[in-house]
Amino acid sequence: MLQTFRILSFIEGLSFIGLLFIAMPAKYFFDNDLVAIAGPFHGVLWMAYLPMLEIVSRQQEWSKSIWNFAFITSVLPFGFFFLEKRFRNNSITCQ
Repeated sequence: MLQTFRILSFIEGLSFIGLLFIAMPAKYFFDNDLVAIAGPFHGVLWMAYLPMLEIVSRQQEWSKSIWNFAFITSVLPFGFFFLEKRFRNNSITCQ
């Protein structure tokens, strides 16, 4: 389940970057409404991320501060890189 969460986090983060740095400029500078596609796609991924975060945090017995860190990184552009870095450095304890 943790591996699935990590993959979802990565995909959700990439969709957020795509929405902010590709779809939004395309809409406002080139009159191309990619936001109509990228926005709902990112929204569905983020709505899947939240319950997965709760499930994995309970399963792994994460502290509230780790849960908060994982949540905050989901709403920051490029935040998923910081979360993945903590996973790779084993600073987020995994059972």
